[in-house]
Amino acid sequence: MKHLYPADVGDYAKTFAVLAVMLQSVLTVVMHEATKGSQEFLFGGIYELVKYAAPMFIFGIMYSTIRTNPGATMMNYPLYMRNRWHMLFIPSIWWTFAYLLLTPQLQRGRPYTNLGTFCWQFINGNAAQHLWYNVMMLQFIIITPLFWWIARWVNNNSKRGWLTLALAIIFQFCWHLMYEFQVFHGPHDHDWYLLDRVFPSFFAFAIFGTLLWCFHRQLFPLLSKFWWLILICWGLLYVFVTHNFFAFGLPVKFTNAPYYLPSMLFYNLTAILAVAAFHLHHIHSRSYWLARCHHIADYAHRAYLSHVFWLYWIWQLGKGIWSVFNPLLLLVVIYLLTVTCSFASAYGFYKLWFKLKN
Repeated sequence: MKHLYPADVGDYAKTFAVLAVMLQSVLTVVMHEATKGSQEFLFGGIYELVKYAAPMFIFGIMYSTIRTNPGATMMNYPLYMRNRWHMLFIPSIWWTFAYLLLTPQLQRGRPYTNLGTFCWQFINGNAAQHLWYNVMMLQFIIITPLFWWIARWVNNNSKRGWLTLALAIIFQFCWHLMYEFQVFHGPHDHDWYLLDRVFPSFFAFAIFGTLLWCFHRQLFPLLSKFWWLILICWGLLYVFVTHNFFAFGLPVKFTNAPYYLPSMLFYNLTAILAVAAFHLHHIHSRSYWLARCHHIADYAHRAYLSHVFWLYWIWQLGKGIWSVFNPLLLLVVIYLLTVTCSFASAYGFYKLWFKLKN
């Protein structure tokens, strides 16, 4: 079974997450073509629908890491980091250089003017609109031994598992509450903006990935049985968070839909459970998507790194013709082109690097 259907819950989470984050990026570009309030609300609703991307990816990474490294300790850390250096850090370095040198106009914050500011833009995630997330994700890779320790400490003990989950949710809820009042339209809106790229902002989702694997034998049957209840909760929370988003009125601004609101914590958790239940459905039905999702997940991070680069050039090269498209059709066309170019480049560069190395 494992050989035929290699994808795990983490692979499905990474697949859903990378496709969602690409859609978010395309929406930020296509939104400028919306000419009616109804179109803005439609795009805003789609944007909020896929506002699970970053937490989902962190969950997926940690779930797969704990699953594939059972009982790991600090003795395993050097080999683990050597592997992640090649898989995650090197592509991150190359693509950050590409953004800063080839498309410096995509920078966020204050653009670099000298070597010092270049280095600062390089490490803080402002080289492009989506690299803030990469900075945060790599922090979880570095502190992975913490989650190995938690998995060993929990050791299938349900009391320790519930305690760990409760503490993680309480911490995350308080962190989001602080962000809502102090940063989101608050007194520190500009000077604390780097808080979105430090690992505590997504800590609970890494804990959730750790615990779901630790207790998968007990939890998977419940997910398969009560998938309908998960979907109802997810749908109700989607209505709630979207209503709050639309309460800001027109024009619809995606900056009014951050990850770091208390309501988004529970929306993202139910989205993760829904994807996990979907994966289990595919396991039971022996879906051919199991193998495909495994391969997509293998290239998800590299495709994610490149997608804004390709989106920028797709938009620039087609500027003369995009205006003739209906905004919704334009969204579909640009999205499909971006996804195709991103995964094609991820696969192509991997094969090229493999040949050069050998």
